Amino acid sequence: MYSLFFRVVFRRMDPERAHLLAFRWIRLTVRVPVLRTFVAAVLAPRHESLRTEAFGLRMHGPFGLAAGFDKNAVAVDGLAMLGFDHVEIGTVTGEGQPGNPKQRMFRLLQDRALINRMGFNNDGSAAVAARLAARTEIFRTTVGVNIGKTKAVTETGAVADYVLSTERLAVHADYLVVNVSSPNTPGLRDLQATSALRPLLTAVREAADRAVPQRRVPLLVKIAPDLADEDVDAVADLAVELGLDGIIATNTTVARDTLGLRSAPDLVRETGGLSGAPLKERSLQVLRRLYERVGDRLVLIGVGGIEDAEDAWRRILAGATLVQGYTAFVYQGPFWTRALHRGLAERLAASPYATLADAVGADTRKVTG
Repeated sequence: MYSLFFRVVFRRMDPERAHLLAFRWIRLTVRVPVLRTFVAAVLAPRHESLRTEAFGLRMHGPFGLAAGFDKNAVAVDGLAMLGFDHVEIGTVTGEGQPGNPKQRMFRLLQDRALINRMGFNNDGSAAVAARLAARTEIFRTTVGVNIGKTKAVTETGAVADYVLSTERLAVHADYLVVNVSSPNTPGLRDLQATSALRPLLTAVREAADRAVPQRRVPLLVKIAPDLADEDVDAVADLAVELGLDGIIATNTTVARDTLGLRSAPDLVRETGGLSGAPLKERSLQVLRRLYERVGDRLVLIGVGGIEDAEDAWRRILAGATLVQGYTAFVYQGPFWTRALHRGLAERLAASPYATLADAVGADTRKVTG
């Protein structure tokens, strides 16, 4: 049904407009008590075998929605209603900003991919913090908060900008993510160099501890798939050294070599971050490398090209405690999470592992052991 609707209606619309329309439907549905209960029962049945613990947080399962879909924390409960075990909001910047000029999102239908150059369009950390503070929880879910650099802020002011967002948002975050890997904010990826990353992560950790002295807010960093292997190793070592809680692998890519000849050349030439199926193998490679480096000392979150339960299962076996998706949600619609959870439960039942935690990193350990 969704596939037909997508082909007839959504694919004819501007991708950003279609996103906003679908978003509006989600937000309206969750406001109607009887309707939201019915939708959650259909789309978000729980599988006891998939229960997951990460950062000391208990979750219904390992599968969440990556940052970028709900930039302003306006539909956390609506997304939990659809079955996401955790929802990562943002990217949120210190100050509100409109993002890059439109058109800034493109569908590559034949590649099951998207290119976006949104540019961290969001309401800013003060507005998002107020929204989270006012939220009355309808569906229990884990809320991650992804923070980035305001475009107008220079590289020298980046640390202060991240600290400002941390001071406002850490108290509302089940976990906090420092995003230094989007390709759509000039100079942002330069912060992945360990010389720049060390003072940034140290300052954010200290700011989170000051803002929320009663508990430790888990802190993660999100990295790009375009990092060289030795740079992936360097970030992994730094994360362990600084006592970070995890790494998210990976953000979108600026590479286009995995697209082949399927998509129209004019679309392939669009600048921005590529997400979806073409990112699958590189994200998996980065995840494996990270797990080889850090083992179970950090929580790894696998994201990039996850389309179905098999993709999610491969990430878990490679070392991911949690997995996230985004682009496949656009192509597969509201029944996606239901199918993915069911498929994961089936794979776990057919495996030699008693729990998902037992399966984490199993394939990588076999290769390296």
